[in-house]
Amino acid sequence: MKKMKPKIAYKLFKLRKNKTIGPLFINSKQIITLNKWLKAEDHPTKGYAHRPGWHVCLDTTAPHLTMKGRIWCKVEVKDFIELKRPDSQGTIWLLAKYMRVISKLNTKHENRFDKENKEIK
Repeated sequence: MKKMKPKIAYKLFKLRKNKTIGPLFINSKQIITLNKWLKAEDHPTKGYAHRPGWHVCLDTTAPHLTMKGRIWCKVEVKDFIELKRPDSQGTIWLLAKYMRVISKLNTKHENRFDKENKEIK
């Protein structure tokens, strides 16, 4: 298996009233801290496909999910595989063994990136 370099990606998190972030569905009580490498845990959950790992996207697109009470974050992942998904689910997911949240992205803009793919402050 070829060792892949860490990659920048994006993950949609639950944004709580106290401004902490956490996973949307699986292990949703977990509090995610910024700038700390987190190892994926395996939590088989009834009603969900068993796909262990951090689920992240290559873009801030997840048409099948609502943005209400949620925030996109820029993340870095390592030890991941690509999983092809339908267009309605963002096309490609990365399933990663390790993830580090770099920053929360601005939610006031429909398009959070300028032409050079830089974060809008």
